[in-house]
Amino acid sequence: MTTVELHFSFTGATLPSDQGYALYSAISRLIPETHEADWLAIETVPGLARGDGITQLDQSASLKLRLPQDQVPLLLKLSGKRLDLNGHAIRLGAPQIFLLRPSPQLYARIVTIKGFTEPEPFLGAVCRKLDELGVTGEPTIGPRRVIKIGNHTIVGFALAIHDLTEEGSILLQERGIGGRRRMGCGIFFPVEPRANAAKPNSFHAKKGDGTL
Repeated sequence: MTTVELHFSFTGATLPSDQGYALYSAISRLIPETHEADWLAIETVPGLARGDGITQLDQSASLKLRLPQDQVPLLLKLSGKRLDLNGHAIRLGAPQIFLLRPSPQLYARIVTIKGFTEPEPFLGAVCRKLDELGVTGEPTIGPRRVIKIGNHTIVGFALAIHDLTEEGSILLQERGIGGRRRMGCGIFFPVEPRANAAKPNSFHAKKGDGTL
């Protein structure tokens, strides 16, 4: 089954900076079928963190959902709906539908793997996950990041994967790494190459190197 992305335009000024669980909950309230949907990935809405737990949203951005093509009619129900997140709200427009595109470099804002909260063991776990998927690539970890789910704090890291084949790139975008993809974790996006930069995102930790 082909995996696609829905990009919903939105109106709204702010959302909580740690919005993954609240965003998932808001969508689940409107479409209960998504509550336990392991086929769904929900990317958090980008913007500029103000430093007070609130993010000022980028009005040119979109809410991105990744899902099998046969589930598109279900998620189209979000068109025109209001999502309420802990006192902040956005209203969604009609989405555009995109196919995944391969890229030799992918980036995830946060990846969480249960039981791995330190850089070096985490990097080893990532390598094992790549092997399980049959994906060849060079992982590079970035800043430690956390999300809150209820009373639990979940630790993860930003992660880039370099030197991917086209097949491996698409597979990694479809499957991700780690859990909580409905809460914004483990979702990989193409990185546009930058001039005079061998590796994107200024990450320094490589396979076998646990430093940040």
